[in-house]
Amino acid sequence: MLAFIVRRLLLAIPMLIFISFISFVIIQLPPGDYVTAYVAQLAQGGEYISQAQQEAMRERMGLNDPMIVQYWRWITAIVFRGDFGYSLDWNAPVSSLIWDRLAITLALSTASLVITWLIAIPVGVYSATRQYSVLDYVFTVFGFLGKGTPDFLLALILMWIAFVYMQLDVGGLFSSQYQNAPWSWGKFIDLLQHLWIPLVVLGTGGAAGLIRVMRANMLDELGKPYVETAYAQGLSERQVVWGYPVRVALNPFISTVGWALPALFSGDVITAIVLNLPTTGPLLLQALKMQDMYLAGSFILILSVFTVIGTLISDILLAWFDPRIRYA
Repeated sequence: MLAFIVRRLLLAIPMLIFISFISFVIIQLPPGDYVTAYVAQLAQGGEYISQAQQEAMRERMGLNDPMIVQYWRWITAIVFRGDFGYSLDWNAPVSSLIWDRLAITLALSTASLVITWLIAIPVGVYSATRQYSVLDYVFTVFGFLGKGTPDFLLALILMWIAFVYMQLDVGGLFSSQYQNAPWSWGKFIDLLQHLWIPLVVLGTGGAAGLIRVMRANMLDELGKPYVETAYAQGLSERQVVWGYPVRVALNPFISTVGWALPALFSGDVITAIVLNLPTTGPLLLQALKMQDMYLAGSFILILSVFTVIGTLISDILLAWFDPRIRYA
């Protein structure tokens, strides 16, 4: 196992370099550059700058250099100094922009992931062991509704309910009076009043799909001979179900850690925009729209690192949970 982990880590280094280069190239494939996007944004507000000013901006920002030179300058600064560069759009260091929003993003995404699993696993197991019962049909309807309702639409509905019927201040994570205030008990209560909407929105959609996955996997396992053998040995239903088929049925949950880890970093972009959440997702979207190559490239590089690490964690956990994989 140790040799496997070391080999995977060594292979990850050239993979991440390749991904970072391809990402940097793709960001610059659309016509124009950051200055072009900036000028278009000014034009929407009725402001204009001359061609000479545009060329001066490109020269100052190094946008006239060949793409390979821009990439080399960016990637060497990351590798040797840990410097992700300077955001052209925000006029601020990329590191400060990302880390300022990362804590909130990780907290929201982790909480929603935990809620998703806490709902999906027991509900999926119950639906499989009580197939075609009343609650099984109820959970099936919930699953279809959860998968069929877009997250942003659910967010709008919950915001309307909270505003009209609960008289709550919706949108964002804090009320206006607590936005820049130091932490206190009142600010913490205000955060909890705003936090339940994004958690419900983010947790419902994921739980609805995973319930169906867990139910299907459990139904596949419950009819196998090893389950009948466990019952024949006199074990209770709880011991049999949670000791054997559940462990095998959890494989899809474990294998999706590779996707869940980068999702913790990026968050749900559309939901964050609708709810006005200060997470990293809207920042990434704005960077791509403005062709802010250093900010967008840093985001994609960090997401790639999270994906590689998540995939490695998935492989290790799968080998730990499932002896068939470990023996292979």
